[in-house]
Amino acid sequence: MSSESIQPAPALCRRTLLAGLGAAGLAAALTACGGSDDSSSGSSDTSSDASSGSSAGGGAVLAKTTDIPEGGGKVFADQSVVVTQPTAGEFKAFSTVCPHQKQRVNSVENGVITCPAHGSQFGVADGGVKKGPATSGLTAAEIKVSGDSITLA
Repeated sequence: MSSESIQPAPALCRRTLLAGLGAAGLAAALTACGGSDDSSSGSSDTSSDASSGSSAGGGAVLAKTTDIPEGGGKVFADQSVVVTQPTAGEFKAFSTVCPHQKQRVNSVENGVITCPAHGSQFGVADGGVKKGPATSGLTAAEIKVSGDSITLA
């Protein structure tokens, strides 16, 4: 047996390790709570990309106008945006982050955007609260409609 004593690791190293584990856990939790890509039409199409084959952002096509049902919308989880069409030819976009506890909305049905975490509901026309516990609406996002293409601004 060795006569050398084993010294405990300094507190700074433990804090650094715990901080790193906390950040990794937070990243894993956010990924797990990212939501899904549902449509109000009842379709289970999880494609977050229009038929152009390019990803959204920086002016790339997010969707075709025909992909967004009138009176409903579609969640694009990868881009953290929900696009709605409250009335024919009128398109709106909102962040998927629910203001209640920062979970992600994941469906649009019957004119309502829903957060699965606690049941908050938001209107497709303005993102305003229809049902709590959220006390404020979804944050507006910028999109551009050109012809039959919708892009993130």
